[in-house]
Amino acid sequence: MRVPFIKMHGLGNDFVVLDARVEALPPLGAAMAAALADRRTGIGCDQLIILEPSDQADFRMRIFNPDGGEVEACGNASRAVALLHGRAARVETAGGEITVEPTGRGARIDMGEPRFEWDAIPLAYAVDTAAMPVAWEGLANPVAVNVGNPHAVFFVPDLEAVPLDRLGPEIEHDALFPERVNVNVAQVTGPASITLKVWERGAGLTRACGTGACATTVAAIRRGLLAERQAQVTLPGGTLDIEWGDDGRIMMTGPAAESFRGSFDWGDFV
Repeated sequence: MRVPFIKMHGLGNDFVVLDARVEALPPLGAAMAAALADRRTGIGCDQLIILEPSDQADFRMRIFNPDGGEVEACGNASRAVALLHGRAARVETAGGEITVEPTGRGARIDMGEPRFEWDAIPLAYAVDTAAMPVAWEGLANPVAVNVGNPHAVFFVPDLEAVPLDRLGPEIEHDALFPERVNVNVAQVTGPASITLKVWERGAGLTRACGTGACATTVAAIRRGLLAERQAQVTLPGGTLDIEWGDDGRIMMTGPAAESFRGSFDWGDFV
C-alpha cells in the first residue's frame, strides 16, 4: 500500500503530513509514528501530522511526537496545515478546536484561551501557577500555562547561559508534571519582543515551537513584562507574532512552507 505524504515546516519545525480526509488510513500506533519520524531510517520530522474527517469541525488534526506519543496541540503544524488546506477552517485537535486562515506565505491561527488552573496544566498538586515555588539549578519560579498542551515558562537574564539541552529533559519528566511538560526559557529583550528556546515534550530541542511562543507571551503579559498584550517572539528558526486579545483568545501569525512530496510503502513501517 503506497501512501502519499507532504513534508512541511514552520520556521524549521518540520512535519510529515498524511492526509486521510478522503481515503482512510489503517490504524497507526506509537511504534509506526516513531518509525516514520526517524531521521535515519524513516522520512524524518519533528512531528507526524494526520488529517482526518471530523463531526464537529471542518477536519481533525492528530499530532504525534518523534517518540510516538500523541499530543494535543502544535502551533507550527497548524500554520502548515492552514497553508495546505488553502482557506479558512475550523480544526478539531485533542487540545480543543482552533481556527486557521492562510495569509500568503503563512497563516494566522486562533489558538483559543489559555488555562492557568493547576489541574488544567496539569500539575501533581495545587500551586500558584503565576510563579511556581520550584527550581532546577538556575531555573526558578516558572509560569505554568496550558495552551492546548502544558508549558512551563522560565524568564532569564541571559538565554544563552542556560543549558536547556541538559535541564530540559529533567524538567519535562519531573513528577510535578504528570503528563510531562514543554520547557520554555525566555529572555524579554524589549517592550514587545522576546527571545525564546523550547525543549519540546517528546521531541527535545526544536527550531521553533508555536504553542511555546503563545505560552511565553501570555506568561510575560501575566508577569507584567511587556508594554502591551502582544509580542514578536524570536526562536532559533525565526519570528512569530503573538497577540493575547482582550477577549482572552491567543492569535498567532507566522510563516509556513511546503518542502516536498513523496510516498512510502505502509508495510515497511508496520
